[in-house]
Amino acid sequence: MEQKQKDRVLIVGGTGYLGRRLVQASLALGYPTFVLYRPEIASDPEKVQMLFGLKRKGATLLKGSLNDLRSLVSALKQVDVVISALAGNHLRLAILEQLTLVEAIKEVGTIKRFLPSEFGMDAGRMEHAIPPGDQIFAEKRVVRRAIEKAGIPHTYVSANCFAAFFLPGLAQIGCFMPPSDHVLIYGSGDKKCIWLDEDDIAMYVMKTVDDPRTLNKTVYLRPPANILSQLEVVNIWEKLAGTELQKTFVSDEEFLAMMEKYELPHQIGIAHVYQIFCVGDLYFPLEGSDKVDSHDLYPEYKYVTVEEYLKRFV
Repeated sequence: MEQKQKDRVLIVGGTGYLGRRLVQASLALGYPTFVLYRPEIASDPEKVQMLFGLKRKGATLLKGSLNDLRSLVSALKQVDVVISALAGNHLRLAILEQLTLVEAIKEVGTIKRFLPSEFGMDAGRMEHAIPPGDQIFAEKRVVRRAIEKAGIPHTYVSANCFAAFFLPGLAQIGCFMPPSDHVLIYGSGDKKCIWLDEDDIAMYVMKTVDDPRTLNKTVYLRPPANILSQLEVVNIWEKLAGTELQKTFVSDEEFLAMMEKYELPHQIGIAHVYQIFCVGDLYFPLEGSDKVDSHDLYPEYKYVTVEEYLKRFV
């Protein structure tokens, strides 16, 4: 019996933090993998080296720019699935640049699936977010409306907390190594969060691209062993390190006052930390046929647990 040919996958933002992991996961799973690159990348030696490193691993490079619709249309005619990993963090908001990508996908008319740059909290549930953190969610909703209005087949992925930014520092802002004696606990410290190794995020995303169960749905990455509160994570670290940390509980009011001490770009990220650890916006019942849990879909996948991740720092 002839084996079904795998979809050709184009990754936009393939040299970025998550993008390069998506490229590697796509190649590992045997997808013909394409990386869109902008001509201006030629002035960045680090990006150029990374780009051609991906080429050596098997990726095909396609030139195109989000400022040039015709170049996008030309690139998209060569692929079946498009994944956008454009920067959507508090330092560079590139989310609305995807509207040109949506226009190109609509014109081509043959794209089987589009995964826009989501990969954090579910923007569809964040209309109550506090400013200035609400900006990125509002922009993601604009892109979603454009996708759905154009009738483009899609999957939204909510990946929750990227491990490298949250786990090593036990969620301490701006700290990426375990604290040695003292830790701030946000709110009551008992709000459930979901912590994921970035390589696992990439693999989960790639598993969804041709899965009919994820078509036109939001996939929530929820590995069961990693659904933990901040206090539970701190306790895991204390056991691994054989030490007890002094804990200072920060009330919601104190946290918001602390946020005002930072410059505006960083306030966006800190506002998101508030939503996660003080409000508890990551963990909730999944209601509706348009929402699916990654563990229900892929229970066999061996993800990195919080404890396994933290052992790296002992």
